[in-house]
Amino acid sequence: MVMKMAEAQSCILLLIIMISFTIVSANNGAFSVKYKYAGLQRSLSDLKAHDDQRQLRILAGVDLPLGGIGRPDILGLYYAKIGIGTPTKDYYVQVDTGSDIMWVNCIQCRECPKTSSLGIDLTLYNINESDTGKLVPCDQEFCYEINGGPLPGCTANMSCPYLEIYGDGSSTAGYFVKDVVQYARVSGDLITTAANGSVIFGCGARQSGDLGSSNEEALDGILGFGKSNSSMISQLAVTGKVKKIFAHCLDGTNGGGIFVIGHVVQPKVNMTPLIPNQPHYNVNMTAVQVGHDFLSLPTDVFEAGDRKGAIIDSGTTLAYLPEMVYKPLVSKIISQQPDLKVHTVRDEYTCFQYSESLDDGFPNVTLHFENSVALKVYPHEYLFPFEGLWCIGWQNSGMQSRDRRNMTLLGDLVLSNKLVLYDLENQTIGWTEYNCSSSIEVQDERTGTVHLVGSHYINSAGSLNVQWAILLLLLLQSTLLLSLVC
Repeated sequence: MVMKMAEAQSCILLLIIMISFTIVSANNGAFSVKYKYAGLQRSLSDLKAHDDQRQLRILAGVDLPLGGIGRPDILGLYYAKIGIGTPTKDYYVQVDTGSDIMWVNCIQCRECPKTSSLGIDLTLYNINESDTGKLVPCDQEFCYEINGGPLPGCTANMSCPYLEIYGDGSSTAGYFVKDVVQYARVSGDLITTAANGSVIFGCGARQSGDLGSSNEEALDGILGFGKSNSSMISQLAVTGKVKKIFAHCLDGTNGGGIFVIGHVVQPKVNMTPLIPNQPHYNVNMTAVQVGHDFLSLPTDVFEAGDRKGAIIDSGTTLAYLPEMVYKPLVSKIISQQPDLKVHTVRDEYTCFQYSESLDDGFPNVTLHFENSVALKVYPHEYLFPFEGLWCIGWQNSGMQSRDRRNMTLLGDLVLSNKLVLYDLENQTIGWTEYNCSSSIEVQDERTGTVHLVGSHYINSAGSLNVQWAILLLLLLQSTLLLSLVC
């Protein structure tokens, strides 16, 4: 999600930021995820713009797990309500599996949004108003790791700066703090209790582009759930209190679903290896099956590497395939109904009129992965309604930028109605078809106790009239009942 500037240029900018600030600190906790556009009919151009922006960020190098509604006819963007500081204040942050750091807008920021059309109150973090907030110095190990070594010009009592530049041209800059974040700990069957943890996050003091004051659908920041040591899950895991395992189940029918950190023991999930040394959730995809037939594809079409390979990303709404996969796939789907009158909408969406049962009239699409793991996508999942037509959610990566034309991005189109498990302890990822309106079983690693975690829907305030949302539950070991010391 983030693109680093050349080292020399970066250091200069970072030093400028360092001189500007003298205070800060941060801590992490739990939250409930809400769907940003639930209940709204978005245009196809909006839908595509969301994915275009998302892919630009992903290519810049970010990883994040998002919960939310898997319906491809609605623009998907999800955010969580978290408590930060002592006394705690509420913040709304985008849940981002494609990024690594958490950051929120800070009191010093002059370019930050002040209002949001999402019906939420935006809050600027002020370290002086938190009894537990602390500045992260530039000579701390965390700062060394983030910046690839010691920072030139670092002196005592100087804050650790950060600068993130996204592929869409937006950026966030500021400094790192450490403070208490509130979350909900799983403590029994469908029961949670309040808990908190201490996490380092960014205090955004300068925003530009889509993150700036002109963004009408603004949030307070971003909660990164990526794979690096700076992500929230990694910081909690390094304390030994939580495993680096999480799962989401996006309800593509009713909206909402489940998002949980912890060892899921039911349902059982078939796992496939994550490709090592990749910044995202890259997997080895081996074949594409349409109905009973396998597509005849070049052996290297899904080969992993820079700007190519298959990536699991719940932050992407649709699903993108290289042209040599997309064309025969769509052709095979359309051939099932020879009388279809196909229209091209917005110069890129293949659409048609059809009044019969989708699942009876069109074939399932099954994606195959290493370890004989399969992901089946039904017609009612890859076809979505638009202005009286049915449109195919599969998209052509070859129509994107040169950087993205060989990539396979598998988003909510294929992940909805499935429990997706990310096991960073064993570097695997897997999924299984599941009713995301039901419950899953999660095990306490220390005691062996198994608890039910259910799907939750939270009414959203404001003018959006959002009908459904997700409760994001963080499963921590019982030792997290004890306060974590900053």
